[in-house]
Amino acid sequence: MIKALLLATALFGAAIVAAPFASVSAVAQGTPQALYRVDVTKLATGFRATKIIGSTVYNDASETVGKIDDLIINRDDRIPYAIVSVGGFLGMGDHLVAIAYQDLRIAPDRIVLSGATKDVLKGMPKFTYTK
Repeated sequence: MIKALLLATALFGAAIVAAPFASVSAVAQGTPQALYRVDVTKLATGFRATKIIGSTVYNDASETVGKIDDLIINRDDRIPYAIVSVGGFLGMGDHLVAIAYQDLRIAPDRIVLSGATKDVLKGMPKFTYTK
């Protein structure tokens, strides 16, 4: 009984130590294969899509230039894009543009698109969702 308790405690402790470095594995020809490792502790400090969508986008001068309408990942190269809504009122008459997510600077209190103005964004090609 005591040995089983000690074994269970040791296994639980090992699981807690290994948890931040979870890996996804697959079985190939009967042998487990690691596909990749994820540092879940670091990932947990990232930005959730539900917190980014609807956020106001500012330029370097702290002027509002739009709002993030959606996040889309390109099917071919898997690059994420923010769909930014510029102008309009309550969703009417807005101009949607696609901005590469890497071009946004996510600060603790705001999202910044350097060099942007409403006029520059309105001059970009309009993004439309496929139906």
